[in-house]
Amino acid sequence: MIFFLFLVTILSSVAQIRKQLNFNQDWFFKLDSTQSYLNDSHFLKWRRLDLPHDWSIEMNFDNHSPASSGGGYLSGGIGWYKKEFTFPDKDKGQLVFVEFEGVYEQSEVWINGHSVGKRPNGFIGFSYDLTDYMLWEGKKNVITVKVDNSKQPNTRFYSGSGIYRPVQLVIRNPISVGYHGTFVKSLHVDSQKADVQLQVTVDNKYRKIENIQIRSSVFSPQGVQVLSFKQGLKLLGNENSLFSKEITLDHPKLWDMDTPQQYKFVVEILKGDQVLDRHETKFGLRSFIFDKDQGFMINGRHLKIRGVCMHSDLGALGMAFNKSAALRQLKIMKDMGVNGIRTSHNPASEQFLDLCDSLGFIVMNETFDVWKFKKNPYDYHLYWDNWFRRDFEDHIKRDRNHPSLFIWCLGNEAQEQWHSKADGMRIPKILASLVDSLDGTRPTTIANNEMSKNNPVLMSEAIDLVGYNYNHQKWSTFHEDHPGKKLIVTESTSALASRGQYDLLSVDSMSIWPERWDIPFNGGNTDKNISAYDHVHAPWGSNHQTSLRVFEQNDFISGMFVWTGFDYLGEPTPYLWPARSSYFGIVDLAGYPKDVYYLYQSVWSDKTVLHILPHWNWKQNDHVDVVVYFNQADRVDLYLNNRKIGEQFKSVDRYDAVFKGIPFESGELKAISYLHGKEVKTCTVVTAKPAYKIKLTLEQNNLKLDENELAFVQATVVDQEGNLVPMATNEVEFSILGRDAEIVATDNGSTTDHTSFQSTKRRTFNGKSLAIVKGSKKGICRLIAKSKGLVSDQVEINFR
Repeated sequence: MIFFLFLVTILSSVAQIRKQLNFNQDWFFKLDSTQSYLNDSHFLKWRRLDLPHDWSIEMNFDNHSPASSGGGYLSGGIGWYKKEFTFPDKDKGQLVFVEFEGVYEQSEVWINGHSVGKRPNGFIGFSYDLTDYMLWEGKKNVITVKVDNSKQPNTRFYSGSGIYRPVQLVIRNPISVGYHGTFVKSLHVDSQKADVQLQVTVDNKYRKIENIQIRSSVFSPQGVQVLSFKQGLKLLGNENSLFSKEITLDHPKLWDMDTPQQYKFVVEILKGDQVLDRHETKFGLRSFIFDKDQGFMINGRHLKIRGVCMHSDLGALGMAFNKSAALRQLKIMKDMGVNGIRTSHNPASEQFLDLCDSLGFIVMNETFDVWKFKKNPYDYHLYWDNWFRRDFEDHIKRDRNHPSLFIWCLGNEAQEQWHSKADGMRIPKILASLVDSLDGTRPTTIANNEMSKNNPVLMSEAIDLVGYNYNHQKWSTFHEDHPGKKLIVTESTSALASRGQYDLLSVDSMSIWPERWDIPFNGGNTDKNISAYDHVHAPWGSNHQTSLRVFEQNDFISGMFVWTGFDYLGEPTPYLWPARSSYFGIVDLAGYPKDVYYLYQSVWSDKTVLHILPHWNWKQNDHVDVVVYFNQADRVDLYLNNRKIGEQFKSVDRYDAVFKGIPFESGELKAISYLHGKEVKTCTVVTAKPAYKIKLTLEQNNLKLDENELAFVQATVVDQEGNLVPMATNEVEFSILGRDAEIVATDNGSTTDHTSFQSTKRRTFNGKSLAIVKGSKKGICRLIAKSKGLVSDQVEINFR
């Protein structure tokens, strides 16, 4: 099908300028590593799809995949994308650009058979000028994209394959604002005034000198114009020119965690009375410092950055970005009390940062997992010398207007820590100087896991914040080791757990799996599940409570980013096959919290928390350790079938209460928390009876079809009284009544389930599974869940 660009004709000249067009629909795709399809004219017979798209997530899990365990045993290959489109003649003479936000990896783009560029990095966005090769007068244009992810392994974690982020077509005047060409630079901000510098890069594609005017306007978070001015600018032929102007805003509305308010900077380029271009930029005003003794301060107050590391994959959706799926993840994290996100180990989607802006997160923005020295045979080290500067500059320019961005992380566990003192000294200086020249408002850090003072990366004077990965034993002595320096914990913990899984071992027992990072692991459980008692961790980290306690007790530690907020595809430490996704997450791959979620919520949030683990379905003569996470109380009492088992008082040394060796007895386990003798909250766990029904729960209502919102529907196996059956593994078959929606993915949070994510059949893992539904028409559809021997259920989903 031909993609027609329907343009609205309005008399105002403003409406005829820059057009940013969604370019995600009606692509054609072919996966084939054997031949070239550049000149294939029969592509209309290929598979038709909309972007974003990740073809690896659609493949079968394969023990022999070259992507190996790090890539989740999901292979790559070579994929081809094509798309037809036409332009109306009235746009002839304008510039036409295609902007890709992310293509993994080794991409090359052609327009009508002419190559317009290559990009090896799969995480950096890019723009190509198509103008010189465009066909007009209603003729068909064909854009072709080759994506080569055949050489593997090329990352240490799941990367996906394909055009996995949005694409847009931009039509603009030969005199216009350049690609990522605006920057609102905060010079000084407080509650009384904000001094900012407005920077605009203007492209002049004409050969002659042009005299233009810049009209700048600033609008408040409420949409009120608070400033406007006009200034002349002389443009040289075929060059870019920088416009810069310092302004002052009185009594600014500050961007903060609970009030993430954003201003809007609108720049118009005029020649006489004609508006040649109009460009809008959102920005936020906030002041912040990192102090060696007080840690982090924002808008004049002390704040701990309580963060998590996040990979870019969206679980069962793979790397194909979807705003509603990313929003779901961020809301789950915010509800836990998280205020910081580290984009490990690569740039996140622009829309992901937009969400962080609007939700009030503090973002540590990371660009590189690899510098010159490799971690995998085909990773970014192959392209470093030729591409790092351009990639990093593009990343900085793209993201520097986001108010949620507070820290630039220049690299993660770089091999130069050990293998090259010269590069370990040189590279941080180069990267930091690029940040200073293109931004200059945010500090830099590097995530180090080698604490020796012989580490040239750790000791670099070019870096503003010393970044520690793990090594919690050394946090308290940081000032002795690095006098006058500022600390941020870039990565911590690496505890391991499977949701809803419990081994009858003492909660005080601690297992380190594997014994050492370079020793193969042959232990653990035969089913490859890991107990969720918070008593298993990787050798380089700790359990959750240990690192959390050190962090909270030392104000000078400005922030900590726990590895990880969510489970992610690949890197199933400590196991290999059949495990295919991580155990590190505080939340599982399907978005269901593990028990330690409530540990963090009790420490990091203002919510009243009382949570009991484990479940209460055991065998006679079992002795079970019971753990309670609680806050806003000084005591918790535990009852079994209304008999008081014991009481525990809040301790400065622990964030939980532990009742050891409780003899199992079928019935009700109840915890009651108290503050100064007054009851605060009650929580119960009961012995579930046999599985009776599938219960469906829709997480959100009134989804917006035009914004590609997805419906997330929880499926839970319950007994006749509605209680979760905690170890249920029933197969659930999902279906849609009617043709107005489709099930795009299912999941259950299990790290060893090899069922395709596109399957509409999914076993529950410890009583739960998930269906993800996409609407195709406005209106109400019904999702139905059936399971042999159980009562079925259905839920209405309203797409608006």
